[in-house]
Amino acid sequence: MSSALTDLCRYPIVQAPMAGGTSCPQLVAAVSEAGGLGFLAAGYKTADGMYNEIKELRGLTAQPFGVNLFMPQPALADPSAVEVYRHQLAGEAAWYETPLGDTDSGGDDNYDAKLAILLEDPVPAVSFTFGCPTRDILDAFAGVGTYTVVTVTTPEEAQAAQWAGADAVCVQGVEAGGHQSTHRDDPQTDGTGIGLLSLVSQVRETVQIPIVATGGLMRGSQIAAVIAAGAEAAQLGTAFLACPESGASLLHKQALTNPLFVRTALTRAFSGRPARGLVNRFMREHGPYAPAAYPQVHYLTAGLRRAAAKAGDAQGMALWAGQGHRMARELPAGRLVRLLAEELDAARTAVSTGSTQ
Repeated sequence: MSSALTDLCRYPIVQAPMAGGTSCPQLVAAVSEAGGLGFLAAGYKTADGMYNEIKELRGLTAQPFGVNLFMPQPALADPSAVEVYRHQLAGEAAWYETPLGDTDSGGDDNYDAKLAILLEDPVPAVSFTFGCPTRDILDAFAGVGTYTVVTVTTPEEAQAAQWAGADAVCVQGVEAGGHQSTHRDDPQTDGTGIGLLSLVSQVRETVQIPIVATGGLMRGSQIAAVIAAGAEAAQLGTAFLACPESGASLLHKQALTNPLFVRTALTRAFSGRPARGLVNRFMREHGPYAPAAYPQVHYLTAGLRRAAAKAGDAQGMALWAGQGHRMARELPAGRLVRLLAEELDAARTAVSTGSTQ
């Protein structure tokens, strides 16, 4: 591992920031305490909400951690498409007896206010999703000693992040659960994502900064594989979603290994941006018609998703999960970090031993 990443975590294991309450302070603290690098997800939170979670986390651990920010999104090109989708979801609203959400909540996710807090009261690491900050912002974080990571899905995005001054890139393969962190949301590129091992190798030949690999990773042997391909560390989300410290709902955790949910797919049905989740009724019925309209569709469906969860109906929830979801283990987060590290060591030893025979 590079010296900067070594300073942040004992093991090359990063817990992915999962927005919506999953990456709560308890999960982040448990991962960081065990020698990984935990990440809070500031997405969908107010600036004050983010600050309060950071304060709570600091009360739980003195170990390094990170905070993830969503980049502001461009203005919606076709608002009428959202209204068409609103009409299509009218039956869902009636079924769950809840109104559809307000789509005028804005696309900046309180970005400037969150930046101000993180620069005034720095945290060890900050990562960015859905785009790349300007050089001025990345330089400002460097000035306060914060390690910056930009999530990318192509070699070109990785190169842009390096040019802007990021300390590292988080290379996200198409296998990843949750949102694809493309810097530009183009419907014409739906379904064209690159697999993680191939993407890590391509990015390694494109940039000189450290790589954190993410997408479908569930075992230490897979961490060994991406490190062999050129990554310095691996980021895992779905693997930690099933942990007792995770803020995900019990229904979501159980669905990961429920034989009713046999596969994942990328969909715009719940948020208007491509995101990988377990295929359920809502995704099948509405995915083909959902517009490219993030975060408007996210706010439109928020009440429906909450109502489905309250009703115990996993068929109406956004069950974000990576392709390795069936390998989820219901272990405490600290124990999972240590087990992954043991599996990583075993995989490295097996390769080393095999190469000398």
